Amino acid sequence: MAATKKQSNKFSQFAALVISLILLVSLAAGCGSQTSKETSKEKVLNFSWAKDVGPLNPHLYSPNELFAQAMVYEPLVQYTGDGKIIPWLAESWTVSPDGKEYIFKLRKDVKFSDGTVFNAAAVKKNFDAVLANGKRHDWLAFVRQIKETQVIDDSTFKLVLKDAYYPVLQDLALIRPIRFLAPSQFPDSGNTAEGIKQPVGTGPWMLSEYKQGEVAVFVRNPHYWGTKPNVDKLVVKIIPDSESRVVAFEKGELNLIYGKGNISIDAFKQLQASGKYETKLSGPLATRALAVNSNKGATKELKVRQAIQHAVNKEAFIKGVLFGTEHKADTLLAANFPYCNLGLQPYEYSEAKAKSLLAEAGWQEVPGREFREKDGQVLEVEFCFPSTDAIQKSLAEVLQGDLKKIGMKVKLTAEEPGAIFQRQKDGNFNLISNDTWGAPSDPHSLVGSMREPAHADYQAQLGLPMKAEIDRKASAVLVSTDEAKRQELYREILTTLHEQAVYLPLSYLTNIAVYSKNITGVTFMGSQYEIPFDKMELQ
Repeated sequence: MAATKKQSNKFSQFAALVISLILLVSLAAGCGSQTSKETSKEKVLNFSWAKDVGPLNPHLYSPNELFAQAMVYEPLVQYTGDGKIIPWLAESWTVSPDGKEYIFKLRKDVKFSDGTVFNAAAVKKNFDAVLANGKRHDWLAFVRQIKETQVIDDSTFKLVLKDAYYPVLQDLALIRPIRFLAPSQFPDSGNTAEGIKQPVGTGPWMLSEYKQGEVAVFVRNPHYWGTKPNVDKLVVKIIPDSESRVVAFEKGELNLIYGKGNISIDAFKQLQASGKYETKLSGPLATRALAVNSNKGATKELKVRQAIQHAVNKEAFIKGVLFGTEHKADTLLAANFPYCNLGLQPYEYSEAKAKSLLAEAGWQEVPGREFREKDGQVLEVEFCFPSTDAIQKSLAEVLQGDLKKIGMKVKLTAEEPGAIFQRQKDGNFNLISNDTWGAPSDPHSLVGSMREPAHADYQAQLGLPMKAEIDRKASAVLVSTDEAKRQELYREILTTLHEQAVYLPLSYLTNIAVYSKNITGVTFMGSQYEIPFDKMELQ
């Protein structure tokens, strides 16, 4: 009987254990089901970009993509769509009477996405990292003007300049290079030009997944000091081809297309006309333009450059390619930009005038030949443009056709954006896509950058006999404290560049947005490079 009783007890214990295990499994299954339900409710915004977002180093340029850097990293001050500078990571600031010292009071409730504290020491560390790589930032006059950085206390940072540089706040609002990486993510050497550990900033987003050339996934920064994004996750799919992007959107693999050149305007209009989607078009943000090289081949000649200005039918381009979504640009910068209302005389569209200028320059029509010649050489120029930009592809064909009418041969060279950027730097072009930056950069950053071979502007101007004088005036205007003198210097610089025809302004460009009807909060920023994903919401 005793043995039987023991066996009974063991059986009871075993049965109890089995029941417990069953209950645990059931609970686990229930939890898994709940987790699955929660995951299914996750709000995911699917977006596409033509290029990989890059390593997201806040202090460097290509291959880092501006819109993605702006998601992760924040400025001391922010530029608004109505042209104002407002506090951001800095709550307030004071400027010394001589304009050489700026003291910023920092927000005290800010953390980086890794939980570390944002303070004046972090601000100084980032400024100093940019200064250590100063040559790379020579295009930005502001960096060259920085004399000293100081930590006053945890929440107070002081910036000392060499001269009274008037656009300090505008340049601090730029997406790069003055934004803030967590000190914990600096390389051991402290030199961010060598790379960073992880892209950790104070912004509303943080990178959670990344496959180079395929996808980048961003999620909310749990430590964000401001209003957190409305969606849980942003998936950026890398699709270089614009037509493939449209197909992916129509198949529901994307629910947002945003930004100039990401699809053709023709595709934008078709999606708009379908009635299936929401669409938006921004106001003018910058200038769609080409740089014309005064230091290479046929475009060394002023009359050839002027002939190109007269030969391009901008109205036909805007109507046929842009479907009237942009306005014709007669000058490099619109008259509503600071210091740019100059009353410059536009280059009228006239094939006859263009042909006359070419003839005056010695480029003659040859019977039986398609293109003009001089001294046995065919009149030929090369237009270089990014292969990923749908609008630039269409522009290339328009340009080729318009210049053929006046006897000029155009070689079209489509390359990936990195190669185009290199051509801009080394001057290996006759004509190259070279849109202006827009607010808050123009005109001061544009004029300042002309002095260094960082963009196409320097190379386009290099063959001008008055190049040294333009650079001298550019240096003077940025540090002038006399408003009237500053206006006069801008007038002289921009008038000379207009008369020398080293830019071919086409239209004042806009951003586009196409999105599914369950998305709200789609808007445009003051800068053409920022995308306000944090304002968007999935219904």
